[in-house]
Amino acid sequence: MQRPLHEDFLLKETNPHLGGGKITGDKLTSTYDLVEQMQYLYVRVVKAKELPAKDVTGSCDPYVEVKLGNYKGTTRHFEKKSNPEWNQVFAFSKDRIQASMLEVTVKDKDFVKDDFMGRVLFDLNEVPKRVPPDSPLAPQWYRLEDRKGDKVKGELMLAVWMGTQADEAFPEAWHSDAATVTGTDGLANIRSKVYLSPKLWYLRVNVIEAQDLQPSDKGRYPEVYVKATLGNQVLRTRVSPSRSINPMWNEDLMFVAAESFEEPLILSVEDRIAPNKDEVLGRCAIPMHYVDRRLDHKPVNTRWFNLERHVIVEGEKKKETKFSSRIHTRICLEGGYHVLDESTHYSSDLRPTAKQLWKNSIGVLEVGILNAQGLMPMKTKDSRGTTDAYCVAKYGQKWVRTRTIIDSFTPKWNEQYTWEVFDPCTVITIGVFDNCHLHGGDKPGGARDSRIGKVRIRLSTLETDRVYTHSYPLLVLHPNGVKKMGEIHLAVRFTCSSLLNMMHMYSQPLLPKMHYIHPLTVSQLDNLRHQATQIVSMRLSRAEPPLRKEIVEYMLDVGSHMWSMRRSKANFFRIMNVFGGLIAVGKWFDQICNWKNPITTVLIHILFIILVLFPELILPTIFLYLFLIGVWYYRWRPRHPPHMDTRLSHAESAHPDELDEEFDTFPTSRPPDIVRMRYDRLRSIAGRIQTVVGDLATQGERLQSLLSWRDPRATALFVLFCLIAAIVLYVTPFQVVALLTGFYVLRHPRFRHKLPSVPLNFFRRLPARTDCML
Repeated sequence: MQRPLHEDFLLKETNPHLGGGKITGDKLTSTYDLVEQMQYLYVRVVKAKELPAKDVTGSCDPYVEVKLGNYKGTTRHFEKKSNPEWNQVFAFSKDRIQASMLEVTVKDKDFVKDDFMGRVLFDLNEVPKRVPPDSPLAPQWYRLEDRKGDKVKGELMLAVWMGTQADEAFPEAWHSDAATVTGTDGLANIRSKVYLSPKLWYLRVNVIEAQDLQPSDKGRYPEVYVKATLGNQVLRTRVSPSRSINPMWNEDLMFVAAESFEEPLILSVEDRIAPNKDEVLGRCAIPMHYVDRRLDHKPVNTRWFNLERHVIVEGEKKKETKFSSRIHTRICLEGGYHVLDESTHYSSDLRPTAKQLWKNSIGVLEVGILNAQGLMPMKTKDSRGTTDAYCVAKYGQKWVRTRTIIDSFTPKWNEQYTWEVFDPCTVITIGVFDNCHLHGGDKPGGARDSRIGKVRIRLSTLETDRVYTHSYPLLVLHPNGVKKMGEIHLAVRFTCSSLLNMMHMYSQPLLPKMHYIHPLTVSQLDNLRHQATQIVSMRLSRAEPPLRKEIVEYMLDVGSHMWSMRRSKANFFRIMNVFGGLIAVGKWFDQICNWKNPITTVLIHILFIILVLFPELILPTIFLYLFLIGVWYYRWRPRHPPHMDTRLSHAESAHPDELDEEFDTFPTSRPPDIVRMRYDRLRSIAGRIQTVVGDLATQGERLQSLLSWRDPRATALFVLFCLIAAIVLYVTPFQVVALLTGFYVLRHPRFRHKLPSVPLNFFRRLPARTDCML
């Protein structure tokens, strides 16, 4: 009997107050309808004019301070400018407002003490409310006042209003709950952001031949190969078997290229003159903008490229001009493939690269990232644990990052995002991370954002037009075991625009047709996926704010293919669970044959006779039975999306040493005695697998030996049996043979023997090739 899952590791259904309560049936109506409304006081500081001079030079260095209770935000300051323009927005969370007056002060920056220039006061009870799609509130000019309330020189253009997180000003606003973050870099690192993955293409380089090569040693047969380089990717052809100055290869090399194709493809023809010594016979650089693009399997035209040779003259490389060698290639960008940058088990996009081949979208996925509960402290600050959490969601080419909530174990984001859906059999991944870059600084080898956990949701498991509100456990595997890092609260809705189109998708190939017409090898796909993830992580880490490499690799499950004893056990038991149904049917049939329940056995006899006499009923009966089972199970259909299952993953029962091995680097960094122990354990497991594989091979070889005359007496008996069976089956009606066979299999136990049957005895005596094994 299976142990129940730990209660903390279960999915929990919730009932949040979404969209301010604007719910109609199961659908919600407002723009931000999958999140809880959060009220903010917005202050837009636009500009000032006619500010009084404060310095000896007759000018001023103005900035604005916006103060509400204990919260204070400041604009940047301008040097010697009496008519500055800031156009900055400040947002104060209504839940944390403890004052009734808003104070907006203009000050003059000074070395010793900043001078007061004037202020504007607002009573919060008189601030207007604004909810999109209302037009933005127009800013107005306000005359500055001194501390006594008298008018002074200078005016300030402001707009003050109460709004929600749906306001256009929200993403770029300074937030009162992030008041401790300083510096431009720090503020940029906490803002929400939408990213797009670079558009990736497969580049196929078909190296056909080269002509008129000029090796330095003309007295030997050259061992020539071609080295192709694209950015950090380097591939080589095999050494040409022709071993001449006109070598031939006709070999394909596959690369991943990203728009905007900044780096050229470099082909270098090299001669291996010694085991570790190669001579460059010529090279050429091909700009990617001139490479043909193809959308199907029709071959593109071949092209000849001249090879340039560099010779060293007095220590300097110089291009040799009189050089006639050339290389024959067929190069194209493949638009008919989908560039796999994720694990195929949870891909979020399956479309081909070329936009011309895209089909219409079938619906829209909306995700509301509401909040998190019970997060663990991820770092220490001022002698206490703290967490600065943000979320990253990835579906298709679109990545989103929420704003960072500073120093909170129960952060509230309430941000909503939308994706177009082109295939229902795809997965959205949502990860939670701890921000370690609040004060800027992106030095190599510096702090890395810590992973708190992630959630995957397969769209095909969701009912359309239903809002799912659940709290998902954030489970992370550590070297000391599985740990719950908190819970993330999500609202998810999958809206289908055309039910017919979505149903049609289930009949289509999972990947674009080029993957089946010209399939890539498994090793090619693994290498290309690695290159694609490297390109995506490098591009996104250069964005502002950066989506760092460790985040991208965690979201894309880089390294999930590495050996893990825990994962191997989990996959073995998954296979056993799949075969569990067949094993249960086999046990049930054995009970029927042994008359454990005589009434059931008699009914099976009657059904068997009917199907033999009326064979046209066999297939309709099978499909009707499957239909009835499906209808019966509809009552117990899953009501919740799937989530991480620690029991299925064998995370709770994993041995500490197995987890330590899973978290080991590649190549290993553990001491030799531990490596030796693990190697011996792996050898013992491999020995068992080797035995099972050998047994399977033995059974197959016994089948082959039936007609091979390796055992002349066994083959003679089998051939004679086949002749007799052919004559008997020819003269006997098929239904009589089927009835007799069925009655023999279902015979009563008193007519059975405990010894193996004659056919089984005969089969086990057949020879296999194990005798020939060393």
